Amino acid sequence: MAGRMMPLKVVHLITELNVGGAEQMLHKLTGTMDPVEFQSNVVSMTDVGPIGERIQAQGTAVYSLGMRLGKPNPLAFFRLYHILKRIRPDVLQTWLYHADLLGLVAGRLAGIGRIVWGVRCSDMDLKDYSPMTRWVVRANALLSPLPDAIVVNSEKGKRVHAELGYATGKMCLIPNGFDLNRFQPSDEARKSVLSELNLTQEAVLVGLVARHDPMKDHETFLMAASMVAEKESPVHFLLIGKGIEAGNRRITKFIREGQQDRFHLLGVREDMPRWTAALDIAVSASAYGEGFSNTVGEAMASGVPCVVTDVGDNARIVGGAGLVVPPGEPEALAQALIRLVDLGKEERKKMGDRARRQMAAEFEIGHVARRFEALYRQSAAGCRP
Repeated sequence: MAGRMMPLKVVHLITELNVGGAEQMLHKLTGTMDPVEFQSNVVSMTDVGPIGERIQAQGTAVYSLGMRLGKPNPLAFFRLYHILKRIRPDVLQTWLYHADLLGLVAGRLAGIGRIVWGVRCSDMDLKDYSPMTRWVVRANALLSPLPDAIVVNSEKGKRVHAELGYATGKMCLIPNGFDLNRFQPSDEARKSVLSELNLTQEAVLVGLVARHDPMKDHETFLMAASMVAEKESPVHFLLIGKGIEAGNRRITKFIREGQQDRFHLLGVREDMPRWTAALDIAVSASAYGEGFSNTVGEAMASGVPCVVTDVGDNARIVGGAGLVVPPGEPEALAQALIRLVDLGKEERKKMGDRARRQMAAEFEIGHVARRFEALYRQSAAGCRP
């Protein structure tokens, strides 16, 4: 900011720092914002977690309040209060419902003048959430006129939260951003993954990257994959994410007898750019809740065509660089996958090239970080975003 001698201080308060979409976006944002103009600090309501360690490694201070999810802790409130009093941020940015509520109360008591909320869900059905989360969402709707701005990452999320009673005049749409240098096409990645899985060059790799969670709807994906496996002999299915292991009976019961060698349950992988770039087709089968899928954006940045369910902003993001099907319909998902398999390698590559160009034009992390920076400048200056 012109004439400003000290960097503008931003504290990010987030529910947790384990592997998840909001956490990964925070990691990318703090690593991309201008370190001369902005000083970032991160506070996790729970522990530091693996994403917190990565944020620390890039030189950003990370604090932990030591809470347990679903367990209110007055001591954590006072820890946050004292952290805010010590840092005295120009802007407090909160991420996700519980952090929005805690940050608003603690921030106001600590004298923080500028507070920005972060909302990232869409297609919400409150009955699928815990009683405490339902209460927090309703309380936040009533309190939503109080923060200076509410960042949403999808058009669908904006509409859904308006229907819940959130103050629409405070909402500011900033989509997720992606590092196109980290996620990019790679023939070497494909070769190394094929070798690791003992597969031939003829194999077609279809991937679903998602933690084991009802929202991600592995059941629909696995039923669709079994249909595809009956018709398309070279297709293999890679499932990556927390809880996706061979010992998970909720997953393996959907894999048909005789098809086990076509399904690769890979758990959590630290080298996701390699696994994503190795895919021929990426899938998001989510049934609800997605605002802006990070895994879809990463696949598109890697030049991989996608098949996605019509949840959140998936259809808008994919555009003409993939296929969209209704959620919860395995037959429709299977037909879309068969269509892309039958397109052949060259046509899939053309679709993947379009996908990467779309990411570069609209969702490159540098562009997105500049939008957050502009919001924080406006908020610190007392201007309406």
